[in-house]
Amino acid sequence: MKTQKFLSVAILGIALSFGLTSNAQKSVIVGGAPMYPTKNIIENAVNSKDHTTLVAAVKAGDLVSVLSGKGPFTVFAPTNSAFEKLPMGTVDNLLKPENKSTLQAVLTYHVVAGNLDSKAIAKAIKDGNGKATLTTVQGGKLVCTMEGKNLVITDEKGNKSMVTIANVYQSNGVIHVIDSVVLPN
Repeated sequence: MKTQKFLSVAILGIALSFGLTSNAQKSVIVGGAPMYPTKNIIENAVNSKDHTTLVAAVKAGDLVSVLSGKGPFTVFAPTNSAFEKLPMGTVDNLLKPENKSTLQAVLTYHVVAGNLDSKAIAKAIKDGNGKATLTTVQGGKLVCTMEGKNLVITDEKGNKSMVTIANVYQSNGVIHVIDSVVLPN
């Protein structure tokens, strides 16, 4: 009996140490569709009805292969309503073939190399005395702060975006859904 109880406790301990019960192992519903941690950023994003504009922009910017790659990437993913907050005609203009390099710059400004979940960002904010500055793949900076319990991302122009869904784990990184598009200088 003691051996069986010890074995059960040992198995539970091993399971917990490998994260078998952690959020990293569970799918999260985004835009009405499950985001599976076994699929990559693109494989998941194409199923979200809240990210059709972002997916169209990634395709127009020829960034599908990059975001399907090994990574890891941290993506701050604006929703369709986030894109709707931009001035009228901005998205249509960015999607034109002649503006591909500008579109790529805007999209890669939403991506940070590495796998930064909310716990890692919170630690960086604490270590930075209330703010953490992240360098994007585009080369610009994003500043992360907390407003109450909300993680806020501020772009180089001073525009703020709030993370509405954090820690959507992917096979090649993590997505944080945001409510506004962030823009580089």
